[in-house]
Amino acid sequence: MAVYGYCRCSTDDTKQSVDRQIKDVMELGAEPKLIYTEYESGTKRDRIELNRMLEAISEGDTLIVTELSRISRSMRDLLSILDILKDKKVKVILGAFTLDFTKGDVDPMVMGMVNMMGVFSEMEREITVSRIKSGLATAKAKGKVLGRAKTTLDSIPPLFKKNYVRYKNGELNVTELGRMSEIKSRTTVYKYIKMLEENKGDAE
Repeated sequence: MAVYGYCRCSTDDTKQSVDRQIKDVMELGAEPKLIYTEYESGTKRDRIELNRMLEAISEGDTLIVTELSRISRSMRDLLSILDILKDKKVKVILGAFTLDFTKGDVDPMVMGMVNMMGVFSEMEREITVSRIKSGLATAKAKGKVLGRAKTTLDSIPPLFKKNYVRYKNGELNVTELGRMSEIKSRTTVYKYIKMLEENKGDAE
């Protein structure tokens, strides 16, 4: 049976890196070609690589994640994702917790601990967001200009659009797409991919 890995950071690879997570899941048995990585917020349910992993993984497989918050920082989304993995009868290793759905229902005590950690993860995120909003409000009150210029389809480099077609055809993976398009930030690559997928036809 296949052993998958999922690694995520919230900010791009110029500020954070998934390298340590990749190393950890590989040490636990994840196959390099089956490790899905991305730079996206844990509060978002619709993540490209997460969705691809959930679609690819099948009954009897194992999923390894270094910690619960890498899967999601939303309790509702976490339970939704775990339901998918349960329906697929997958063994899930979330840091110190193991949920073996291949055998049906898991130990209620373990599931309870996972739920509790999910609540703490979501709470931690809410506290962080609250502090950021407070800081932004203070800065705005002092007259500081906030935010950055909005990215539009027209601002996506033509080279990226050209290589995106090859990516959609399966000729390039995400890393190759970024490298050949001369874009170092993986977050930017994923952002462009999402914009083009939401506006099909504009990559031509």
